Order: sequence, then C-alpha cells, then structure tokens
Amino acid sequence: MKAKRTWVLVADGGKARILENLGPGKGVHQVSGLEEDLLLPPNRELQSDRPGRGFESAGPTRHAYETSDPHRELKRTFAVHLMERLAGLHAKGMFDRLVLVAPPAMLGNLRAEMSSALSSSLAGELARDLTHVPTSDIQAHLDAIISL
Repeated sequence: MKAKRTWVLVADGGKARILENLGPGKGVHQVSGLEEDLLLPPNRELQSDRPGRGFESAGPTRHAYETSDPHRELKRTFAVHLMERLAGLHAKGMFDRLVLVAPPAMLGNLRAEMSSALSSSLAGELARDLTHVPTSDIQAHLDAIISL
C-alpha cells in the first residue's frame, strides 16, 4: 500500500513554506520552490492620512470615519493566494493530506478561503507561529497530528 503524501503548510501573515511527509518514520522535509514571502510594510506606510471626519446631522459634533486595516487586508489577500495555489497543486495530485500550521488569526483566514476539495484533504491544524522554527524542530510539534 502506498503511503499517503502529507503536506504541511507553515504560514503567518507574510511568510509561508511547505513541508512534506512521505509516511511513518520519514520525518518532514521542505519542498523546494514552494516558499512564499510577502512584504508587509507597517500601516503608517500603507495609509497616507488620518481617516476623514464627518458632521453630525444635528449639531456641531464631528465623527471620524471608520477605515479598514490595510495590513490585515494584505494578510487576507496572502491567505487567498496560498489557498488558490494549494488547491491547484492538490488538483494535480501533488499531495493527499494537508496540515495547516499558523497563528490563530491566519488560521482563520486560511480556513475561510479553503475550497471544499482542499477541505476534504485537511488532516489537522496547529494554531502556532512556527515560521521561524527550523524544519528539524517542527517535527516535534507535529507528532500529535501526523505519524512521522
């Protein structure tokens, strides 16, 4: 019987890499060519002005208009990009199972953008930021999710 090929997406709001497990006792190794690095400038560089202000309909009171957080929007866009890329690779049969490792906010973004086909291959999740952890040390965090 052929061992299931498990891919592990290790991501945060601006970095992502794919690790692969080829079966029990094989450990994980990084898949070359599937690293992503997004430039996430601080909000002060993304917004030029303070939010606009408007007058109350009755009286001299003024209120600031609510604006979206461009930094958060870039992270959502990054999640969309990652899920689209993984869905395409899954459709080509590059992997059988998927494990997501990301901080809680990014994990929510990834889940929201996951296609149903990709969702059916989801084997587990880990809500931690391990993007700066060496590949050899990530194995210990994944023992409970996949058999290495």
